[in-house]
Amino acid sequence: MKVIILGATSAIAEATARLYAGEGAELLLVARQPERLAAIAADLRLRGAARVETALRDLADDGDVAEAFVGFIAALGGIDHVLLAYGVLGDQKAAERDPATARASLRINFTTAAAWALVAAEALERQGHGSLVVLGSAAGDRGRRVNFVYGAAKAGLATLVEGVAHRFANSGPRAVIVKPGPVITPMTEGFANRKGLMWASPETVAAVVRRAADRGGPVVYAPWFWRWIMLAIRLLPTPIFNRLNI
Repeated sequence: MKVIILGATSAIAEATARLYAGEGAELLLVARQPERLAAIAADLRLRGAARVETALRDLADDGDVAEAFVGFIAALGGIDHVLLAYGVLGDQKAAERDPATARASLRINFTTAAAWALVAAEALERQGHGSLVVLGSAAGDRGRRVNFVYGAAKAGLATLVEGVAHRFANSGPRAVIVKPGPVITPMTEGFANRKGLMWASPETVAAVVRRAADRGGPVVYAPWFWRWIMLAIRLLPTPIFNRLNI
């Protein structure tokens, strides 16, 4: 199994990489933090990965993505699975006030992520097999006042991945968007209360991500119950929805 992980220093990506390492997979980790990449790579080798390569790249730079992705495949000697796992939550209030802040959030969470997803999809379709798994968010299911800029980017990314899955419907590869609810990661450190059933660990989400690469989809929620929570939220009549601070 050869796996490329884009955004490999995120907590969910690292937890997923550990699952692959336990299976003896060969991994290419892509991120922009050399020290973190080196530490994660060393840990994965100890956990059983057959091989771990690293590539330094700011994934928010979408210049020459096609050429860069070809280089990733060459470095690993092929691909079976691609995990796209980078993004930023951002500051909703700042994004509302400052178009540049909103543009930066949309660029990281949608525009550049879409570019990487598309080049990965092209490579998988060309070889006729493999899986593209993209981390989205339940926040993209309905615009809410607390995070609608981030949610808009994740909604766009979900639509794109669903479209890729439809494109793959009569061929060998598969594409899945995984939509976690709140996760206890460095991204959510500023939240006051990160306890209770609604909050998942990176390991819980990683298990869903790993399964999604093999089966299910094209839309998978993590944990599973967020599918029904978000369905209820989407179905709320607007007058009721507007009275809720969610």
